[in-house]
Amino acid sequence: MRVEASAEALRHTAGVIHDAQGFWLSQEERPEANAVLDGEVTADVVVLGGGFSGMWTAWLIKEAEPNARVALLESGLCGHGPSGRNGGFANSMWFGLGSMRETFGDEGTLALAEAAEAAIGEIGEWCSSQEVDASFRDAGYLQISTAQAHDGVWEPAVDACRALGREDAVEVLSADKVQERCASPAFRGAAFFPASATVNPARLSLGLRRRLIETGVEVYEHSAARGMKAGPSGVEVRTDGGVVRAGHAVLASGGAQEAVGPLRRRLTLTSSHMVITEPVPDVLDEIGWTGGECITDGRHMLHYFRTTEDGRIAFGWGGGKMVYGARLRRHAEVDADVVAQVATHLTRFFPQLEGRRIAHAWGGPIDVSPNHTPMVGTLDGRVHYAFGYTGNGVGPSRMVGHILASLALDRRDDYSRLAIVDHREIRVPPEPFRFIGGMVVRDALLRKERAEELGQDPDPLSVMVAGIPERVGVQIGR
Repeated sequence: MRVEASAEALRHTAGVIHDAQGFWLSQEERPEANAVLDGEVTADVVVLGGGFSGMWTAWLIKEAEPNARVALLESGLCGHGPSGRNGGFANSMWFGLGSMRETFGDEGTLALAEAAEAAIGEIGEWCSSQEVDASFRDAGYLQISTAQAHDGVWEPAVDACRALGREDAVEVLSADKVQERCASPAFRGAAFFPASATVNPARLSLGLRRRLIETGVEVYEHSAARGMKAGPSGVEVRTDGGVVRAGHAVLASGGAQEAVGPLRRRLTLTSSHMVITEPVPDVLDEIGWTGGECITDGRHMLHYFRTTEDGRIAFGWGGGKMVYGARLRRHAEVDADVVAQVATHLTRFFPQLEGRRIAHAWGGPIDVSPNHTPMVGTLDGRVHYAFGYTGNGVGPSRMVGHILASLALDRRDDYSRLAIVDHREIRVPPEPFRFIGGMVVRDALLRKERAEELGQDPDPLSVMVAGIPERVGVQIGR
């Protein structure tokens, strides 16, 4: 579909391609689907979900045990969901070190952050060794302030890095230094985290899919799991066309796991939306944003943005609407009203883009964990799961793939002992209270943060409502 310019608020999105696929995948040739599961298959491990978590898990199992038989079930095409259409930020977890330290303690937090940092380098090395051109660029990440109320939002992470002996993981920048890297009238101070990169997510996910098939993973596409049973001797997963019997199962289907009974109250689903401009290398030269850094602001409902090889600016906003239950389609993917807001925010950050064309807009569901770190664990002894990346999955999914591979192979190693594995989890309210409450808090946060960016004092009611989640132990924002 295309968004029509029906009001001044939509002037930036007139004629833009607006769909659920996203820009990155639209630029790649759509691969021919692999076989649909038909009949009975026996495997050592069955993986449910063909996104980054599922595919990295399958790859790392085969790397550790080349003779292991791995079956992967995907309801559509591998890499064609959130993994192929996201912003392509391969960030580590240093920016969350302050809250992680409160949750996991010093030792657990440091091991987790260093494993997440190592995963970024591994992705780059994998692209090189496997000859996958995913435009990997390790240029670092800037967390900037756009309002006085957001100045120093990075201080808990800076303090925690210092306390844990990793001062090198973050550098605080003055407003002048920020302007040298990217001259936006909205930018104030910032923190720079060097252990971050950007990728073309479609090329990475499709390259991983291709190499998995070549390596011998049995990939079945258009083969949605309809039921699963776990017992002492193994797991049975049924699709419309067949059944897989395996020793272990891995659930790696992101927000769709909200429909799995035991996991239903362990995550919240919201949406995030992006736009990408036509090539604007002249604008990038004018503002000095030529280093390739990916950037977010300091809001809870954060803006995130990056550049591309051909000189575009991709700009997203995590202020989309809540998702009811596990209904991951509809406004989670295509929402003209939210996209119009994103386009307006883009030109507020970069007024030089006024009059320049936006080429594509898209969105997708975000599976949010209560403490904003991935949730990994085991059900019934043989079913292992991971979800809750909270918009930061491209980099950590490689680390989580290591964890899930170790669990599925019944290995007790450094990965399976990381602090996020089977950690005590905060439960969120059941539906419809989760959806209703989430929308109320979202609206309060939007009012509060808009006032802050205008240099105004937010109204007391919005401040009170916006603070409810953290008062009950649920973290919001980064």
